[in-house]
Amino acid sequence: MNAFNRFVLLVVALLLIAVPVLLLLINFGALAADTINQYTNYQAGVEALGGIVNADLTATPIRISIAVAGALVAIIALLFLLRELTFGKQVSRSAVIDDGPGMETRLTVKAVKALAEGAAREAGAESPSASLSSPKGKPYLVECAIAVPRSGNYTEVASRVRENVRQVLEGQQVEVRDVEVTVQRSAS
Repeated sequence: MNAFNRFVLLVVALLLIAVPVLLLLINFGALAADTINQYTNYQAGVEALGGIVNADLTATPIRISIAVAGALVAIIALLFLLRELTFGKQVSRSAVIDDGPGMETRLTVKAVKALAEGAAREAGAESPSASLSSPKGKPYLVECAIAVPRSGNYTEVASRVRENVRQVLEGQQVEVRDVEVTVQRSAS
C-alpha cells in the first residue's frame, strides 16, 4: 500500500474515531451542545436527518442504541488506526527475492515468518514465535522467541536456532540483517 493510500486510511480512521466520540460526549451532556453547534453547525445536519427519520431521539432506549452504535464505529476505526500505525518497528509487507525484469519474485511476511519458525523447530526449539522488522528495502531483523526442552542446553539450542534460521532464510534468498533468539521458558 503506498503512502497516499495509507494517509487516506489514517484520516478516515481518525474521523471515524473523532466524530462518534464527539457525538457521544454531546449526547451524554459532557460537552455543551450549544457551544459545539456554534463552531461546527452540526444542528443543521441533525435537523436534516430529523426530516428523514421521524424518531424521538431523546428517548432513553434510542440514546443508548446510538451510543452503542457510535462506540462500535469508534472501536472499528481504532482497529483500522492500529493496523496502519506500527509502533517502534518498521514492518515490511514482503521480501523481494528477485526484481529482475520478467523474474519478479516476492515472499510475504507470513511466509518468511513461517520459514523462520520452521527452521527454529528444526534446530530443536519448541513453540517458536518469530517476528520480523525491516525498514523498507532493508534486510530483516528476525526476533525469535523459543521454548527449550528441560533436558536441553539453553545456550546450545539458542545458537543452533540462530544459525539455522539465518541459513534457511539466506538459502531462500531472504536478506537477513540479524537473528535474535530469546529463550522464554523450558518446555514441559
